[in-house]
Amino acid sequence: MNTSNDADRTTETAKLLPYGDLAEEIAALLQRDDIVIPQRLVMPLASGGSFFIMPATDGEVAISKVITFTPTNPASGRPTIMGDVLVFEVATGERTLILDGPSVTARRTAAVSLLAAQRLAPNPAGPLLIVGAGVQGRAHLEAFVSELPLTEVWITSRTRTSAERLRDYARTLGVSAEICEDPDQALPDCPLVVTVTPADKIVIHGTPRKDAFIAAVGAFTAKMAELSIETCRWIATHGTIVLDSPDAVHEAGDLLQAGLETNQYPTLQDVMRTPDHPRTGPVLFKSCGWAGWDLAAARLAHRLNRS
Repeated sequence: MNTSNDADRTTETAKLLPYGDLAEEIAALLQRDDIVIPQRLVMPLASGGSFFIMPATDGEVAISKVITFTPTNPASGRPTIMGDVLVFEVATGERTLILDGPSVTARRTAAVSLLAAQRLAPNPAGPLLIVGAGVQGRAHLEAFVSELPLTEVWITSRTRTSAERLRDYARTLGVSAEICEDPDQALPDCPLVVTVTPADKIVIHGTPRKDAFIAAVGAFTAKMAELSIETCRWIATHGTIVLDSPDAVHEAGDLLQAGLETNQYPTLQDVMRTPDHPRTGPVLFKSCGWAGWDLAAARLAHRLNRS
C-alpha cells in the first residue's frame, strides 16, 4: 500500500487495522521479549507543537513513525496529528507499507484502551462517557462499541457542534447516545470513562464510581493533564492505577502533577503477563503512547496486506 493519495491511504490503513484484531496483536506483542524500541525523539516546535520520530523492530519488520503534533490546527480545520508510519521487511530491507500516521495513532491508541478495558474494567457494559469529540473520541467510540457489550454512550465536548457530530455517529453504530454538558455530573452513572481532549485544561474533577474504569489518554507529557490532582490522589488511595508503558513514568502529567510516584505502578505488560493481577476499586489506565503500539499495528497491517 504505497499510494500517494492521502485519502486513499487513510482508508486503506483503517482497513488493515480492525480494532479487535489490533487489540489481540497488542496483547501478543506484550508477551514478547525480542522487540527493540529506542526512546522516541521529540522535538519542540513553534506554537506548542512537537515533532516525533519513533522507531521500533521485532526482527521481522522495522518501522519508523514520523509525525507532527500541532495543537492549534483544529482552529484552521487541519488535523492535530499528521505524518506517516514507514514499514520495512527486515530480511530484505524492502519498504512494504506507508501507513497513514494519524490513522495508526488513532486506531492503535483506541485499541490499547480497549485491551486495557477488556482486561481491567470491572463493568465493561457501560454506559460509556467520552470526554472529547475529536479523532480520538471517534476512534475510542468505534473500538469500544465494536468489542464491548455497550448500549449507551454519553458525550461531552468543548463545542456543541463536535459533540452533536459524535453523538449522531454513535447512533449509526447502534447505541443510544446523548450529550452531557458536565462530565463530572455523568461520573455517577458511567462505569466506563475515556478522556481524549487536548489536555490544555482539567476536565475531570469529581470522584469516579467504585467500579469505574477510566482511560486517560489526552495528556502525554509531564506538563499536560486532564484529571484533577484530587481525582488522581483519590484513585491512588482507593483504587488501581496502571500505566500503558514504562515511558509513562516520565510522561504521565496527570499523575506527576498530583505528586504520585509513577514508578510504583504496573504497566499493561505487567497486567497481561499476570493472569490474576490484583485490582481493587476504580481503575485508572494512564495512556501516554509508545512505539510498541505502532509496531503492533505495523505487524498486523503487514500480515493482512500480504494475505
